[in-house]
Amino acid sequence: MPSSTPLGEFEQLVLLAILRLGEDAYGVTIAGELEQRAGRQVSRGALYTTLERLETKGLVRWKISAGTHERAGLPRRCYTVSARGLVMLRASRQVLQRMWSGLDEVLKEPAP
Repeated sequence: MPSSTPLGEFEQLVLLAILRLGEDAYGVTIAGELEQRAGRQVSRGALYTTLERLETKGLVRWKISAGTHERAGLPRRCYTVSARGLVMLRASRQVLQRMWSGLDEVLKEPAP
């Protein structure tokens, strides 16, 4: 794993949501993706604090998008995962895969 601090679970989920959303990754859509796919309802404060932390770590970038008719012309901040963010996600996935390896039988659901 890279020498920097490992990703926390919520950081991983946010990065994965951004990757899934592509160019449509902004606060509201990221929160919606987390709720839909991970069953996590997150406050705006928690989400934006995490996005700022990920930006400080160099794992995400943002740009201001043009305003849309639906938003009354207001622009929004759209996020992308940086190359470093991808490296960190891959490293986290490898660690988790090693930890899960060999546990299929132990973690198997009991028969009804």
